[in-house]
Amino acid sequence: MKVNEYLNTSSAELQAAGIATARLDCLVLMEDVLNTNRTQILAHPDREFTEVEKQKLDTMIHGRSQHIPLAYIRGKTEFYGREFSLNEHVLEPRPESETMINMLKSAQTDSSRTIIDIGTGSGALAITAALECKDAIVLATDIDPHCLKLAKANTARLSANVTYFEGDLLEALPATIRRQPATLLCNLPYVPDNFQINRAATHEPRLAIFGGVDGLDLFGRLFDQLLQNFPGETLVLCESLPPQHSQLAAIAKAAGFQSVAEHDFIQLFQRIDTHPAQHR
Repeated sequence: MKVNEYLNTSSAELQAAGIATARLDCLVLMEDVLNTNRTQILAHPDREFTEVEKQKLDTMIHGRSQHIPLAYIRGKTEFYGREFSLNEHVLEPRPESETMINMLKSAQTDSSRTIIDIGTGSGALAITAALECKDAIVLATDIDPHCLKLAKANTARLSANVTYFEGDLLEALPATIRRQPATLLCNLPYVPDNFQINRAATHEPRLAIFGGVDGLDLFGRLFDQLLQNFPGETLVLCESLPPQHSQLAAIAKAAGFQSVAEHDFIQLFQRIDTHPAQHR
């Protein structure tokens, strides 16, 4: 089958399945299988697929027609301009999470300050923090060993320096670390249990999406743990839905933290008894 013919038929198949980006998705998958770019694909519409290429593409297109996220089919995604390996054990990093890195870079006035990614998943935030804040000590935790395995593989491939700990939230960290100032990155599950997610998200791990009746169960536990950990200079960056921000700020306030900056999905908290951080 020729490239142009396959592109038309597979795009129609995905469109019929309700995939809004049908033609683009087909081109992306063809780029992967043919190991070329879409400019070359479109410039040679009469190129014939080999049987192996077509079989591989057929499998990918069928998966996409079932609304399996493109990143899972490809086994990779992009975050903050870098490519990360991905699998079904971790949530695909969202573009809105890049805001957390931007706010981190503004708040991280001490270049050697420890950064800790809580619930690291694929390692995207921790690795990006390590590569963007080169003098910082970067640590990361996750409760799922499958996530940590992938995060460590991404760390090695991108030549970052991150130390990982397996365990639940701050409990994963040694006591010596919890006694030092740090900046925490907390992209925890925040979707309410009864929220109707789209079909693509149903293929992602529920553990990484849903956060209880109001979506903030894990944040409540996190700030409870923060009452007993880290000195006054600690900063906490959290991602949640904008309508949840006032409730999350109340949870943080009960633990002695106040919101000092907010942008899109991200809030920055610091202890109420410290001087406000400087932000650009």
